[in-house]
Amino acid sequence: MGNLRIRSRHQPYEIAVLAAAPVCGVLMLTLDGRPTSVQTAMPVPIQVAWELGLVAVGVGGLLGIVWPGRLSTGLGVELASVLVLGTITGMYAVSLAAMSGRQSIAATSFVAAVAVGSLWRAAQIAVDLRRLAQACELVTYEQLQAGVT
Repeated sequence: MGNLRIRSRHQPYEIAVLAAAPVCGVLMLTLDGRPTSVQTAMPVPIQVAWELGLVAVGVGGLLGIVWPGRLSTGLGVELASVLVLGTITGMYAVSLAAMSGRQSIAATSFVAAVAVGSLWRAAQIAVDLRRLAQACELVTYEQLQAGVT
């Protein structure tokens, strides 16, 4: 079978974005201060869901990274979080581009890069989960108890 390689779950850029997401979401919810492009492009219920999504992905993603139990569960929680993060940052990039056009090229590019990076990380996690599942099929419970690697 060879060595099972799971990509590091401690990626500084991912952790920084996941840590910033709930802070941004909570500040927008409590201060009622939304970007103009979001206020213009999204109905109010979608705006609130977007802000709550920021809080959820940040907390969920960080929880998945430090998950104390099964590796597959932690990776699954992290996968769900980065998929949603990619989606909601993509929503924001589209609203920026639609509302501000050429004036928002720098901001749209930066936010779109976060979306692409999140989806890229999701793809990495999906590959890791597949490898983990394949490895589990090859090892019996008795071998795991005996510590066979």
